[in-house]
This record gives sequence, structure tokens and C-alpha cells, in this order.
Amino acid sequence: MQTLPTKLLDSLRAAVGAAHVATGEAVKLLDVGWNPHNLDAGIVVSPDSTAQVAQVVRLCAQHGVSLVPQAGRTGLVGGSTSQSGQIVLSLLRLNQIEPIDPSERVALVGGGCTLQGLQEAAALHQLEPGIDLAARGSATLGGMVSTNAGGVMAFRNGVMRHRVLGLEAVLPDGSVFQDLTRVVKNSAGYDLKHLFIGAEGTLGVVTRLVIKLDPLPPASATALFGLPSVEATLDVIARALQIDAGHLRAAEALWAGFMQLNAQALRWHEDSFALDQPMYLLLKLGGAHEDRLRAAFETLFEETEARHPGTTGIIASSARQEEALWRLREDTDIVYRAHPAAPSYDVSVPLSRIPAYAAEVQAELAQYDPAWQPYIFGHLADGNLHIILNHSGPLPPEQSQVVEHILYRDLRAMGGSFSAEHGVGSKRIGAMNDTTDGGKLAAMAQVKALLDPRGLMNPGKVFQD
Repeated sequence: MQTLPTKLLDSLRAAVGAAHVATGEAVKLLDVGWNPHNLDAGIVVSPDSTAQVAQVVRLCAQHGVSLVPQAGRTGLVGGSTSQSGQIVLSLLRLNQIEPIDPSERVALVGGGCTLQGLQEAAALHQLEPGIDLAARGSATLGGMVSTNAGGVMAFRNGVMRHRVLGLEAVLPDGSVFQDLTRVVKNSAGYDLKHLFIGAEGTLGVVTRLVIKLDPLPPASATALFGLPSVEATLDVIARALQIDAGHLRAAEALWAGFMQLNAQALRWHEDSFALDQPMYLLLKLGGAHEDRLRAAFETLFEETEARHPGTTGIIASSARQEEALWRLREDTDIVYRAHPAAPSYDVSVPLSRIPAYAAEVQAELAQYDPAWQPYIFGHLADGNLHIILNHSGPLPPEQSQVVEHILYRDLRAMGGSFSAEHGVGSKRIGAMNDTTDGGKLAAMAQVKALLDPRGLMNPGKVFQD
């Protein structure tokens, strides 16, 4: 294990307080998160302000020690893994939410604030941040902006890039970039905040954010449809977008294997709803009147049954039933309990290509190994599919290459992406190099070299060392 200079550790303790520099056994008591290597550095420093973050970054730069920014540790592509000789910079103490002015419809928050924390604060003013995902209780806004997270409302409100009006970040030399713009219209020069959105902490540490808020609908309704095909599922989404009683807030598709696994694990069943369909679609509407939203779902079901015979459906009649339906989609841990460390993938596919893409992927995987029956689910309204192999543990390198070739081979040509919302991290660097235009890669490298010439900020992520 590489030993860090005692002088550096003493300076860090002086900068943030000894209680906020965890080493040894204290680190072992922390939640390691989704990746077992997140805390391998063995040192976690937790500042509580931008000024303290800047001081920590400056100290590490002076000693040539690399930093790994972390917060909720919910990332799935190794974007926050660390190793001996590095320091983990935790942003969890930067969780402040400035008072919200409901007339402005914006929120100024710390990078360590959780999505759920902002949702609850905004809801007091009948507002919401316009983005939602299952890990809302642990995912932080700084982490979400660093991976340009999407979630279930992206088809309507965009991803994090579209929700951020301004941000503040500490650069690799310890200087502070600040553009806490609170307005939508701003054409004053280069919009440099976008350099940090999706950069996964490789260009700086995001410390504060200005998030655009939207009115929270007073009522909502949820329905679950069982459908005969992917094409039928896309057709229902297109028509749900036209409902005038409210607006579509979520459209989550569950292929049969995923639905059946989760339903069994959660002991979920409805006597009138057999799990015998190829596809399932969870829909959520928001609007002014719950009874009108449910009536809209009834009309949508009748139309769908006429267009796609055999369609089945449930409209949630209570908050408890609505929560149970959404657990079928959001409790993805069930897959990983059935197949520990299962290989997972996160792709974006243009809507018109999804039926053919999903069918081809499943057929090619089964042709390579008949035992492979991937679990597929995702945000079908924006083309984001999550694909998890029914395989426990990491794949051998040669098999991993085969799977990535099958999944990623045609994405660039069709205008899709190998990483929809999880980022690149350390896990997808090879995929990025294989599928990204050379000119784009070269430009990214130039930006990295300009802002972090010594490569001290989250090394080994997005770029190969």
C-alpha cells in the first residue's frame, strides 16, 4: 500500500477538521456503494464547503496526489473507484439547499444533496426538479450532473444537462470556476458549464448547482399494460403522449423475463392480470384531476385492445397499488441478487430501430450461448434500454468482447449511444474508444490536457491512463 506524505495528511486535517479525514478502520465502516473498489484508497476527506474543497484540491496538487470525487457511490461503471496512493474526496457534507423562491422556480443546491432531498424541498412549493430515478435516496446531484444522468422523465424534460442553469466547480489546480446563472436565457459567451456535465469528475469537482424546477402536478395515475410486441408498446407510448387530460410523466418498458423475475421475487400478482405477455408497459400521467387521468387510461386501454388484440391492463386504484406497480420496475437489485455481479449494459437506440435492435441482440446472444437470456427494461419513450445478462460474475475478456460487439456494433451508425445515462467510468473506456469518432476523442483529450495537465483528477476514468 502506497503511503501518503504525513505533511499532506496533517494539512488535510487542518483544512477540514480531523474528524472529517477518515483512514484505516474508519474507512472500513463507510458504505462502499455499488463497487467494492470505491474506497480502496483508504483515505476519505469530507469538506463542507467550496472553499474547503478548493483547499483540499490545492493541497493534493502541491503533493502530486490524485483525487477521486465521490458522493452517493451509486455509479455502475466504476466511475468512482480508487486505489492506494489516492484520496477520496467525499461531497456528502455539501448537501445544502438554499431557500427556494417559488416564483423563480430554481434551486441552488450543494453537489452532495440527494435527488430525494431536493424533490422533498421543492414539493413544499408544489415544484419538482423535473428528473427522477430509482436511486433518488442516495444519488447526489453532483454525481448525477457528472454522469449526465437521465431517469424516467428524460423523454419529457431532458437529462441533467437540460436541468442545470448554472454550476460551480473546483478545477484541478484548486481555482474555482463559478457560473451560478439562475436564468434560462444566457448567451454571454462560451457556456463552459457543459464541460463539467458528463465529465465524471475528470475536469473538476462540481460543488454547487442551479437546477431548474417545474410545477408539480396535483394529481397522478399509474397503469400497467401487458402487450404483444415491442411495436405495440411504442404505439401505446405515442398515443399516451397525446392524452389531453394530463401529461405523460413516465413510460417504462419491461420485457417478460425481467417482469416475471421481479414479480416472483416481490410476490406480486393480480388475479385479473396474467404474466403471459412478451412486453409490459408502466405508464404514469400527471394532471389536475385524478379521476380524469384514470378515465384517460381507460380510454387508452380500450383503444389499445382494439388495435392490439389480447392487450391486458391494470389501473392503480390506490397509492399502495401504485407503489407496488412501480417496485416491479425500480427494484433492480432483484436481478443482482439472482445473478450476483451480473454484466449490465446501458444503451440508447433511436425509437424506430428499437424493435429490430432488441430482437437481433437477443437472437445473437442466444446463438453465442443458448443459456443467455438477457433481462431487458428501460425508458422506452427516449430509447434507453438496460440490458443485464443472466450470468453471475464478470465475463471472461473474450466473452465480454463478444457481448459488447453484439450490443454496440451498430449503435454509432444508427445515431445511438453505448452509454445512455451511466457514464463511461473505468468500465466503458474500451467501448468509447471503439465507437466514438476520432475527432471527438482528440478534442476531449485536448480539453483534459488543458484543465488537468498532470492527470490528478479522477485518473483512469473516461480516458485510459
